[in-house]
This record gives sequence, C-alpha cells and structure tokens, in this order.
Amino acid sequence: MKVVITGGGTGGHIYPATAILEKIKKIEPSSEFLYIGTHNRMEKDLVPKMGIRYEAIKMTGISRKINLQNIRTFFYLFFGILKSRRILKKFNHDVVDGTGGYVTVPVIYAASKLKIPTFIHEQNATVGMANRFLSKYATKIGVSFEDTLKDFPKDKVFFSGNPRAEQVYHYQGSGKTAYGFSKDKKLVLVVSGSLGARVINESIYNNLEEISKKDYEMLFVTGNEFYEEIKNNLRKYDNIKVVPFIDLAQILKDVDLMVTRAGATTISEINAIGIASIMIPSPNVVDDHQVKNARNLEKHGAAVVILEDELTGEKLINEIDRIINNSDILQKMRENSFRLGVRDSALRIYEELKAISKKNVRKGEL
Repeated sequence: MKVVITGGGTGGHIYPATAILEKIKKIEPSSEFLYIGTHNRMEKDLVPKMGIRYEAIKMTGISRKINLQNIRTFFYLFFGILKSRRILKKFNHDVVDGTGGYVTVPVIYAASKLKIPTFIHEQNATVGMANRFLSKYATKIGVSFEDTLKDFPKDKVFFSGNPRAEQVYHYQGSGKTAYGFSKDKKLVLVVSGSLGARVINESIYNNLEEISKKDYEMLFVTGNEFYEEIKNNLRKYDNIKVVPFIDLAQILKDVDLMVTRAGATTISEINAIGIASIMIPSPNVVDDHQVKNARNLEKHGAAVVILEDELTGEKLINEIDRIINNSDILQKMRENSFRLGVRDSALRIYEELKAISKKNVRKGEL
C-alpha cells in the first residue's frame, strides 16, 4: 500500500500513528509512506529520524473563545487544505490515516474532496473537535473506548483500541533489573509527563524520605524541567530511582502499580499489560477528557482517581500503600485493567485500511 499518515502535536497522536505504520511495514514490507504533520511540533523531528518522508503544514488549534487566534487558524486551514491537495495529488496513494490533532483537519478534508478513502482514530473517551468535524468526511472511524462508539455514525465506526497498546504488549524491554531494582520487591512507577506535572512531582519529591522506608521500590520519572531543578539536591535511596525520562515500554511489564496522568495512549499501554493505576488527570486539557478517560477505568475497577485539586503528598502515599500492600486489591485491579486491553489494535486498523484502500476499490472488493 501507499499510505499517507497524518497526526501530531503530542505523543498521544504520534505514537499511535507510528504503531500503525510499523504494523503495515511488517505485513507489507514494500509499502510506501508519507507523513504530513505540523511545522513546529515534535513529529517534525521524530518522523524523519524513522526514515519516513515528511511534509509540514502550518496549522494551529481553534480556541473556543472569539479572538484573533481563530482568524489566523482559519487562514492556516484554508492554505493547509490547498497544500494538502497538492501533496496528495502528487503522492498518488491508496488511503489516508489520521490519528488526531488539528493538523489532520486540512489533510483528511482535502483527501475526502479528492475521493480518497480516509480513516480517523479517536483515542479519548471524549470526542475531540477535529474528529467530530472530520467524522462527516471519513470513510472509517476507529475508537479506543467502547463508550465512544455511540458518538459516531454506526456505518463508519468500529472498536479498534489504541494501536500503541499492541506495540507495547509485544515489546521486549530491558526490565527493572537494568535500573538496579530487586526481582523480589514490588515496583511503583510514577510518571508525571514529558515536561513534568509539578503537583505530582512535588507530592512525591517532598516525601522521598518517607517512601525510602517502604518495603516496595519506586521509579520516579520527573520530566526534564523538574529534574534540572532537583538533581543537585537529590539524595540516594536504596529503593528509589529518580530519572528525567524513560521509554516506558522498557519497564512496563515489571511494574505493579503506576501513578500517572490519564492520557489515552498511556491508558492503552497500561491496559495492554494489565497494570493497576492511580490516575491524576490533567485539568488543563480540552473538554476535561483526561477525567473522563480516568473515570472509565475507575468504573471498571482498574484504577483509582485522585483529582489534582484534591491531591496531597499524604493522600497519594496512603493510596499507594493501600493498593501495593494488599495483594487481593492489587491483583483484582490488574485483572480488570488487562480485561480492558486491546492487544491487536494495530492489526484491526491495518485490516480496515486495506479494506477501504483505493487499490481494493479498483479491484471491486468493496
């Protein structure tokens, strides 16, 4: 297949895109790819390093308030559609795959007007503005949460799961012993995001002395900015390791309990493996979608939710102790998490892309 992939702005949109790309390459090694992303976000550096041809479009998100930013956004959208049409006509591809973010809007819209089959993926439990708009133009729509099936046309939508989950599930990481942790003790992973959520970081950092007396071990991933602030004052503890960044796939299979935000991709990774979690949703996201993501897991007994304005170091550590020190609670949460996981998501999406591709349409297979 010749596939155009678009999506970006955050890892939550980019990593599902690269997971789909890798699945297609594995099944059809001769496939060709073009990635259309933003001109100034992380995908512009990440994707070219993978050896994938990259085209950039200048695009910004729409504010829900009436302001000058929206005038600029509609200006970018107009010219983004024109540029997308030129790129798509030149590449002569079979299908367009959009994994979210505002950059997908001009690309998917232009593709639909050119009668090119399109697929969009909704990662969150709340449908984003871009995908809500694009659902009118997409050929097929995949969702990560079964609860969002009702938000899209029945003849288009299917439950795909998040393709990043399949990638993590099959990944063979170095494991916790590579970080100096014991094989015999339970491991708590605290991740506060790539930039570091200060409220989570401070809740842990200010209580490291108390945590050092616990019988479990902890990997505390702070994000680069917070790590730079604290690295010169860090003490060494036998049961705690503090790092600015980690490839989660390297260690997830050895994690017993995870403290984290509630991004959709993170949730898919957790559920793929079956990890109990304490979720502290970010309040600074559109439509409060992280709270809804987290509540979905809580409803199924796979996570405990602590809202950020209710978080204290004492409350967080008490909740960690309650779960990690009770084998029955921990095991039940892990089982519930695993039950929610979709471990063949990338394959499901590949099969849909193959079915709607222009190549199959030309063969009369649809």
